Amino acid sequence: MKINPSYPRLGVLLAAASWVWGWGCTSDRDVITRLFESESAWIDLSYSFNESAIYWPTAEGFRLDTVAAGVQEAGYYYTANNFSAAEHGGTHLDAPSHFAEGREHVDEIPLARLIGPAVVIDVVARAAADPDYLVSTADFESFEAAYGPIPTGAIVLLRTGWGQRWADRAAYLGTAATGPDAVPLLHFPGLAPEAARWLTENRVVGAVGIDTPSIDYGQSTTFESHQILYGRNIPGLENLANLEAMPETGGYVVALPMKIEGGSGAPLRIVGVVPGRG
Repeated sequence: MKINPSYPRLGVLLAAASWVWGWGCTSDRDVITRLFESESAWIDLSYSFNESAIYWPTAEGFRLDTVAAGVQEAGYYYTANNFSAAEHGGTHLDAPSHFAEGREHVDEIPLARLIGPAVVIDVVARAAADPDYLVSTADFESFEAAYGPIPTGAIVLLRTGWGQRWADRAAYLGTAATGPDAVPLLHFPGLAPEAARWLTENRVVGAVGIDTPSIDYGQSTTFESHQILYGRNIPGLENLANLEAMPETGGYVVALPMKIEGGSGAPLRIVGVVPGRG
């Protein structure tokens, strides 16, 4: 299999995946085969979009309106719906333009940046002790001490354990309130600005994802980590599901958002694949 030359980084990512995780693959075809072999485990990292999906307290939530449902006069069954929602809610992608003027909108993000080897930074124990925990530079350094440098083009996933709270809005956000008055009451972990800066200055990553409502922690008022990452055209992936099923290394991610022209964000379907685990 030859990689489309318009996405040269994908070949680099595939080669990196083969090298980092010892797949013994010598070509793009070998890597693709390894990913899609029957022994691979596919993991849904997305939550369903429904009326219970969690959105920012000031955002419009997901709404599904029935247009038609049932047997039609002509005798056939037919169903169709309309849906509406804010860009930022549920499992979604933040485009760099969300917090960085002149940076990429959703439809401008190269696909190769959203497909790549995954590394998982596990801070579950620390976040359990502190709902305002900030993933630190030390957390990245500890990961690299155990597993080696974060590879070029990796999608970095921050696992805080917050996904276990998804069914309880108050526990997940820190408050069940909505509207502007709820924002100061938010409590959940996020990425420390100095760690975001370390990542952008020392590593080349495709995207950063987290199993909380925001890359910045709930009490942030300046969203500095957003500004740092998005200023470098590194998109964010928020409200991710099932990160506990992803290994620290050895996994791969495909994160495809709805292609909204000019969008600052979009609903996201993201999946992980772990070769040899199925």
